Amino acid sequence: MRPNAWRLAGALAGQESCARSAARLTHPRTGCLLGEGTDFLNSIALYHPSAGVQAKANPFGKDVANVELFRAVLRHGDYEQIDFVVGADVSPEALVGGLLGEEAARPRVRVANLLDQRPAAAAGAMVRGHPDLADMAWYRRSAGLEQAYSLLGVVHTIAPPFMRETISKAAIAPIQPWDALICTSPTVQDALGTMFDEWTDYLADRYGGQTKVKPHLPLLPLGVEGKAFAALADRPDARASMRAELGAAPDDIIVLWVGRLSFFEKAFPQPMFRAAEEAARQTGVKVHFAMVGWFPSEVRDRAWYQQGAQAYSPSVVTHFLDGNDRQVVGDMWAAGDIFLSLVDNIQETFGITPLEAMAAGLPVVVSDWDGYRYTVRDGIDGFLVRSLGGPVGSGLGMINRHLLGGLAYQAYVGAVAQHTAINVGDAAARIADLIASPELRAKMRDAGRRRIAETFDWPVVVRGLQDLTTELAAIRTAAAPAPVKHQFNPVKREPFGAFAGFPNSALNAKTRVWLRDGVTPADLEATRTINLDQFASGWRASHEESAAVLAALAERGPLTVGELVDAAGNGRRQLVALSIVWLCKLGLLDWRA
Repeated sequence: MRPNAWRLAGALAGQESCARSAARLTHPRTGCLLGEGTDFLNSIALYHPSAGVQAKANPFGKDVANVELFRAVLRHGDYEQIDFVVGADVSPEALVGGLLGEEAARPRVRVANLLDQRPAAAAGAMVRGHPDLADMAWYRRSAGLEQAYSLLGVVHTIAPPFMRETISKAAIAPIQPWDALICTSPTVQDALGTMFDEWTDYLADRYGGQTKVKPHLPLLPLGVEGKAFAALADRPDARASMRAELGAAPDDIIVLWVGRLSFFEKAFPQPMFRAAEEAARQTGVKVHFAMVGWFPSEVRDRAWYQQGAQAYSPSVVTHFLDGNDRQVVGDMWAAGDIFLSLVDNIQETFGITPLEAMAAGLPVVVSDWDGYRYTVRDGIDGFLVRSLGGPVGSGLGMINRHLLGGLAYQAYVGAVAQHTAINVGDAAARIADLIASPELRAKMRDAGRRRIAETFDWPVVVRGLQDLTTELAAIRTAAAPAPVKHQFNPVKREPFGAFAGFPNSALNAKTRVWLRDGVTPADLEATRTINLDQFASGWRASHEESAAVLAALAERGPLTVGELVDAAGNGRRQLVALSIVWLCKLGLLDWRA
């Protein structure tokens, strides 16, 4: 057998090693071996390595958004089957229970190993809550599945330089026109379009190329469960109880913030403190500002926020409440009157909390910023407040110091935010307008809820995701097969190939092996109880297959690796070859190159 024959037969060996599935079938279009159980139905594959579903303390928005996306697909997706591709040992029942609680999943749910591409090939689409698709695209190509399914990644932020670099790899990886980097706001969509235009122009100039590859950048927002937030908010008893706990009289106004209390990654609070203070003075109404969230540094940050509140809003009663307490958060949606979020940070690209506030029926006052200006209609659902960035070019020292290791990311984006302005006067005037007019608050409450129902409710967003995968499938099936010159990533080759020059020889089909003198089946049996011997055992053949190798050599004498792996059969050759190396390592076999 030729050396590359069993190498290619083992292109899916990693997934075989973990899934232990020997039976195979052929993909109807690509001819690639996929495996038993690939049944080509109305399904979708969701890439979820950690399989985590429980809320963590101090969560980041992207983590919450990804779990909410998966939960929404389970609840609202028009699928017969959903495959979660995971790297953890979790059952479908546990995964669904973590996402939905006692609620039953309508589609059938299965769990597959990270290395198993069968669910994606059967569904025609793999969705990842992260924009890094480069390695996944190479893995798909290495298995001969380039036109079998689409890869979809979600872009949550484009501020970190390392994240922009990660996203840019789509221009040099085998990303195809039927793949997509989902943008959650038009501003992000435009910014990435510009980045890819400039990046591919640089690559063409650098290497003299003509082709400029830019990935598909569709617009698809995040969503909220509109009815759930409305139910939390529309609780008169909870409203009265929470307001009493805060010492807010019936005629007092509670201005609400929900989210991380991070001045360097979310929003500097000084403009919000000043706007609340000025609005209170303009209207003569007692104002409470409730900031519901968590501090990255509890002691330092809480002290700094309290200092800022005392300096800029002395007449406003400022509360700092635990955003990790779901009961508190739910009650505050009922207790609040106006939602305020004057975000000034380039880390923020969408902003889910204004949508939650609109679903809860609160009019919103937010900065005219990136995703906020996409989700909030000025004068209808709430108000957008003018924002002002620093002069173009003035941040060169900031970015270079960060890139060269002299400034942490948080300090970098915090420095940018500190020199980004949100108009305090406008914010104060709009808050005052809402304080003075219960009718305006009610009008915006109704408009905001309609906005959620029409555009940002999860059922609507999931339908948009299904429409997108259908569109990508049409592109994929219409594309003519293209010749593939490089099947594997030259930069990230598999280790035995990349480092073949490290040993003085590498096992191949012509390598001859034999039993060392005195070796018996008992020597192999003894390895079962030796922890060192059992390390990484999932990457080679089974104990029984290794025993069969020893038996064949005992009966027939020295054999080539090709002869031994041929006996293993299709789908097991690569695993048996690694077992032969392992048997040589333990001194049970000897070899000659």
